[in-house]
Amino acid sequence: MSQNPPIIRPDLARAHVPADQRREGQPTIGMVSLGCPKALVDSERILTRLRAEGYAISPDYKGADAVIVNTCGFLDSARAESLEAIGEALNENGRVIVTGCLGAEPEYITGAHPKVMAVTGPHQYESVLDAVHLAVPPSPDPFIDLLPASGVRLTPRHFSYLKISEGCDHKCKFCIIPDMRGRLQSRPAKAVLREAEKLVEAGVKELLIISQDTSAYGTDWKGREEKFPILSLARDLGSLGAWVRMHYVYPYPHVRELIPAMAEGLILPYLDIPFQHAHQDVLKRMARPAASARTLDEIAAWRRDCPEIVLRSTFIVGYPGETEEEFQTLLDWMDEAQLERVGAFRYENVKGARSNDLPDHVPEEMKEERYARFMEKAQAISEAKLAAKVGQRLEVIVDEVDAEGATCRTKADAPEIDGNLFIDEGFEGLKPGDIVTVEVDEAGEYDLWGSRV
Repeated sequence: MSQNPPIIRPDLARAHVPADQRREGQPTIGMVSLGCPKALVDSERILTRLRAEGYAISPDYKGADAVIVNTCGFLDSARAESLEAIGEALNENGRVIVTGCLGAEPEYITGAHPKVMAVTGPHQYESVLDAVHLAVPPSPDPFIDLLPASGVRLTPRHFSYLKISEGCDHKCKFCIIPDMRGRLQSRPAKAVLREAEKLVEAGVKELLIISQDTSAYGTDWKGREEKFPILSLARDLGSLGAWVRMHYVYPYPHVRELIPAMAEGLILPYLDIPFQHAHQDVLKRMARPAASARTLDEIAAWRRDCPEIVLRSTFIVGYPGETEEEFQTLLDWMDEAQLERVGAFRYENVKGARSNDLPDHVPEEMKEERYARFMEKAQAISEAKLAAKVGQRLEVIVDEVDAEGATCRTKADAPEIDGNLFIDEGFEGLKPGDIVTVEVDEAGEYDLWGSRV
């Protein structure tokens, strides 16, 4: 059974498209979904709308009348992969509609691939549908084309991403998300809860809460009664009986008010917080809050109030102007923070980002060297944290079962980006979505092995 690789780029993940049974004469659309989970939710919404209009979904190029490529445009490497995916779809199918973050730059796409049929920007659902209608006219049969109550999902049946808002009000110099996706727009709480209820009723056991800035949810509402609506939304979601995992939580002071809900077991004791760096001068150059010392105090308070809490974060190494002293501060901060789940990016220029114009860009070979040192530190912390779990009994959710065993996740592990717990014996009868108790027998650098209790 393969282990989870130590570093996974979630922005490069491809979605799996399930196959539909196609009736005679039914128009069929394929989908290639690149980018972060937020983009995956956009893909699900597009396919759900198309499915409701009578389109079938093809899992391959040859079975599709046209292919939608949902692109990522955040980093240069992701932009390159998006162009490659568009080229592949053109070669394999020939009829391609492009949407997503890179779609905000239509000339960039058509300059590389002039034969694409249409280009639309991020979360422009109506424009995507219009382009599909022109390329492949709908032909619905209301007596046959039934849409599942939970819509079309690209994730396994037992977990689902739940996007609660779009856009971001921050002005981080390395990021162009606000330019591509606009300012913060929070979905109404009733709509979020209604979607969550349908997902749970359909068998979803884990809700992964995502947005550009989850902790800012609802702060864009004028005349709101609650200062921080994410606090009541988290509790309401926690009352549905599924695991609720919080992603992309900006470290505002009010985040500490989420911790009691974790201690009570309403939401998972897990926070995904993009700290990005620890040295105050680097954070200032990033245009992010420069309060790493207070952040350590906050982390200590979270762990005091909820000892089971697990913290995931991402960092940027080699940011323009980063000195050896500043990088060493980040390593020292890691020693103190002892974050359980950590990933890193080597800084890349992104077209349109203000950080491109900063002085003293770090040479590529120095970025690689610092990246290796950072990940060595993160790996050592992860290995020690996991070794301490040997002998403990943990609840796990089953993701996959094959002839070799069951691949599971603990409450400390998000799908795709964190580790796994493997059950190699006594896994007969388990199926994806089961939640069982195991005793941890063995620990590695990023993964655990256990036995059913």
